[in-house]
Amino acid sequence: MSDNEKTVVEDIDRTLYDFRYEESEEDFYKVSEGLTKDIVLTLSQEKNDPDWMREFRLKALDIYNNKKMTDWGASIEGLDMDNIVTYVKPKTQMSADWKDVPKDIKDTFEKLGIPQAERDALAGVGAQYDSELVYHNVKDEVAAQGVVYSDIETALRGPYADMIKEHFMKLVPPTDHKFAALHGAVWSGGSFVYVPPGVKVEIPLQSYFRLNAPGAGQFEHTLIIVDKGAYLHFIEGCSAPKYNVANLHAGCVEIFVGEEATVRYSTIENWSKNMYNLNTKRAKVAKNGKIEWVSGSFGSHVSYLYPMSVLDGENARSEFSSVTFAGAGQNLDTGCKVVHNAPNTSSYVNTRSISKADGISTFRSSVVINKNATGSKSATSCESLMLDKESQSDTIPAMDIRTSSADVGHEAKIGRISDEAVFYLQSRGISEEEARAMIVRGFASNVGKELPLEYAIEMNNLISLEMKGSIG
Repeated sequence: MSDNEKTVVEDIDRTLYDFRYEESEEDFYKVSEGLTKDIVLTLSQEKNDPDWMREFRLKALDIYNNKKMTDWGASIEGLDMDNIVTYVKPKTQMSADWKDVPKDIKDTFEKLGIPQAERDALAGVGAQYDSELVYHNVKDEVAAQGVVYSDIETALRGPYADMIKEHFMKLVPPTDHKFAALHGAVWSGGSFVYVPPGVKVEIPLQSYFRLNAPGAGQFEHTLIIVDKGAYLHFIEGCSAPKYNVANLHAGCVEIFVGEEATVRYSTIENWSKNMYNLNTKRAKVAKNGKIEWVSGSFGSHVSYLYPMSVLDGENARSEFSSVTFAGAGQNLDTGCKVVHNAPNTSSYVNTRSISKADGISTFRSSVVINKNATGSKSATSCESLMLDKESQSDTIPAMDIRTSSADVGHEAKIGRISDEAVFYLQSRGISEEEARAMIVRGFASNVGKELPLEYAIEMNNLISLEMKGSIG
């Protein structure tokens, strides 16, 4: 078959992310496969949990055992919890000095650009390897503002212990769904952020999660509390090498946005294609506050990812922007939820999804405007682009409007690359391969421009790699 007859886009070159290191018993500790009460108690002991957290884990385990498995959306039949190791710990202490991190782990993050990113553009960095943070640091000038950025487990035993107990899994209770209950039972690692009233964190904080062990799960918990009139931009990045066994990511993010505060939460997710990404993210927004979600999803075998905004205060706002790229062997079920609980709240959803080579991209949205949320506004725009005849794209919106005093709109478009547009670009001396990549980048650009610069560049590089050698 000649290049001009190709109909399937080649798969992405994941060389940057697919390197791995062997994990010896001398360097790593891990619990047995599966999920039992003994495993949860062992994990809790390893963590030196306070009594209330140990009891919380056991209650969450009971909820998990009694909840039915999800039976809608992308199939997760290939995920068998009996074969998942829920806790893998590098035998090293977390360090605030990069030179003290073990060489293999340091090399991993060096290859991913984390130390350089910290030096160049970030106010603080947390780096998690498998189930534990191995490095955490925050710039002196940010700490001097009273900003707290630490691993959540240290914070759980420090001066902010009561604040964590008050907020932990209150937005995402273990009763929410089976994998929230699983998270509550075996969570490990993650970050705690507190921004005092009126403080503007001008440069971002970042957490990066690397899952290296085959057949393992990662269950980090991120808790962010931003007080009245404060501002924070938090960046989350994640990747894993490819194995021929299932890996699981079931983290949890809880964000409390105070009155007149703003939080931007940016995610670039580039898991390998043996990953089941079943993450839960939720924000509660007070009066005149704002949450901005920016999401790029390029990896994993199956994703269930629907960040949720609960607009609890008058004039609270939510903005959600995302781009999803589903390639061969991927079924990415993504979207968002918004609940309007107060007058004059507003939400805006703007998504772009791209699918190719039998990849499936599904957008789900849920907008609820309760009867007391008079004068509220919500607008959803979702566009999908299929790059070949093998790919699939679906849009599944749900709207529950309980007041007549609301303005709600939904717009969806699904299409393919226009041959006329490709021909026009070729007539200007651009190759067909680059013409198609330009069209895809342009399609995703209004979301990509919301990403931090280094991640917007990464997104464009990923798109170019996905299009490399393809004719359409």
